[in-house]
Amino acid sequence: MSGPLLEGKTAVITGAAQGIGYSIAQRFIAEGARVVLGDINPEQVAKAAEALGGPEVAVGVAGDVTSSDDVQTLVRTAVDTFGSLDVMVNNAGITRDATMRKMTEEMFDQVINVHLKGTWNGTRLAATIMREQGSGAIVNMSSLSGKIGLAGQTNYSAAKAGIVGLSKAAAKELAHVGIRVNAIQPGLIRTAMTEAMPQKVWDQKMVEIPMGRAGEVDEIAKVALFLASDLSSYMTGTVMEVTGGRFM
Repeated sequence: MSGPLLEGKTAVITGAAQGIGYSIAQRFIAEGARVVLGDINPEQVAKAAEALGGPEVAVGVAGDVTSSDDVQTLVRTAVDTFGSLDVMVNNAGITRDATMRKMTEEMFDQVINVHLKGTWNGTRLAATIMREQGSGAIVNMSSLSGKIGLAGQTNYSAAKAGIVGLSKAAAKELAHVGIRVNAIQPGLIRTAMTEAMPQKVWDQKMVEIPMGRAGEVDEIAKVALFLASDLSSYMTGTVMEVTGGRFM
């Protein structure tokens, strides 16, 4: 395979104003893609799109992934602006950590809605467009928390486990129309959120990682690129752990 891996492709990435989503957008653009960034923060997503190169390669759209209308606007922007929708990355997420004793019903619902319903909205609406094209790649962001369950994250663990099931079911529904659906399960990745952890908690997690370090956001972006490109052309319904060997 020669040339940029995503040359001529258009990708939509949710939760893309910062962190992992922004890094995925950077990596995709470097490989020839045009991107539509989705984020709930209008100012941040506009700044992110400008920083990535502006309207010729990156467009920012403010919206809430729990709203099907907002996600529909996001995917239609890709087609209306760049002519196609070839890759959908459902990355948007939040945390509302607490033990079950302290977690409110609202905290549970918020996390389930953003992660699980948001991923369902993105997968469903992107697939509607990709089906007409006869091709497409959908990448859904799960988490190691969805594999092992983490104390204080009954909402997050449930949502991230649900994304695995959703991705596998969607992969079976969509394979015959040329659409692949895969998921990524990151482990401890160095972001502003994880670096705000108490040192004791950070140190405890580091002990669990055979490679002895946290991952970097670009290490998730490179796996997203693999799943978005033809390098993974015979893969669908898979879950790729990017954890440094944690909880093998």
